Amino acid sequence: MADLGFLGLDDDPDDPVVVTGFKATRARKLTTSEKEGNRALAAARALVEHGFAHLKNWRILTKLRTDPARAIGLLRVLFVLTNLEGAR
Repeated sequence: MADLGFLGLDDDPDDPVVVTGFKATRARKLTTSEKEGNRALAAARALVEHGFAHLKNWRILTKLRTDPARAIGLLRVLFVLTNLEGAR
């Protein structure tokens, strides 16, 4: 998922790599269904952005210089701690 400003990676319109919303132009306004699609995409993106924002609270991630397997393990631990913290 990406915002409307994202350019690139969408070579095949039938099988997009990145899903972006619909963009209006001066000559063409968005239809009601396109607006609804943009709202649904924005709602899904908001969940992802909030997750990234919560992860940025963990200072250990600023110094993360390790192999990918160890980084994945660290992220899993931080996800669990973040969920436990949010449930309190």
